[in-house]
Amino acid sequence: MTEQFDICLPDRAILRVGGADAVDFLQGLVSVNMEKIRDQKAVYGAFLTPQGKYLHDFFAVSMQGSVYMDCEATRIEDFQKRLKLYKLRSKIDLEIMQDVRAYALIGQDALETLGLPSTVGSTKDMAAGIVYTDPRLAAAGARAIMSADQVSAFSFLGFTAGEVSNYHRLRLSLGLPNASQDMEVEKATLLESGFEELNGVDFDKGCYMGQELTARTKYRGLVKKRLMPVRIEGDTPAPGTEIMQNGKNAGELRSTAGDIGMALIRLEALESDGALTAGLATLSPQKPEWADF
Repeated sequence: MTEQFDICLPDRAILRVGGADAVDFLQGLVSVNMEKIRDQKAVYGAFLTPQGKYLHDFFAVSMQGSVYMDCEATRIEDFQKRLKLYKLRSKIDLEIMQDVRAYALIGQDALETLGLPSTVGSTKDMAAGIVYTDPRLAAAGARAIMSADQVSAFSFLGFTAGEVSNYHRLRLSLGLPNASQDMEVEKATLLESGFEELNGVDFDKGCYMGQELTARTKYRGLVKKRLMPVRIEGDTPAPGTEIMQNGKNAGELRSTAGDIGMALIRLEALESDGALTAGLATLSPQKPEWADF
């Protein structure tokens, strides 16, 4: 059996949305079809500005009669505040959970060990929480929402506590963005960030905030740049470093982990001759197998 890791994700936190109207309330606000969680599926989606620009992304599951949302920890209070603005008469309550953690469970046989199928979004209840196949891509392994004092459950299954860097190298190699590290708040769009291919937007679900721009971008073919993994040769540049090609701007480097990073690159630059550089480093774009561009 290959080595398997359970990794507590300190940059993630859990927002609970409870109440009789929780699913319906979220359904009218976010990009993904929240009805799926009624069928014990996990989903990945985003909360946008009315103009269709990225504000927050999240993973969501149904557990203990509430919706549990795995969100960016440093911005979870902003997410909670924005959701409260739309509460009106909806029968919901919002709570940032202090004793619950988000985990990534990775390794070649991680899903099998956990008893999860490779179908994205599949879930399985555990005594102290829930585990689920990553709803974006099964190759990313599983995620879990667990009580902070019950994480030893993974060691009984043969998992070893891993470093956060293990997870980030995996998700970067797969081309999976990590919240505002990779998607600029109030500027990024879902389609340039891979949400369509990663099951993070539903074009058949009906109205939600930011839907108009997202749909127009898709049907008019307006995507001009994409997030994608890059191999870095040379000293690793700082996140935010401008990417150049033949003396012209070709994009921007986002998060990195050693010699691999995530970059927002103009699609025309992929078809042009000339090396892509950031600082003193040369970048080699790595189009993910799942990407459609």
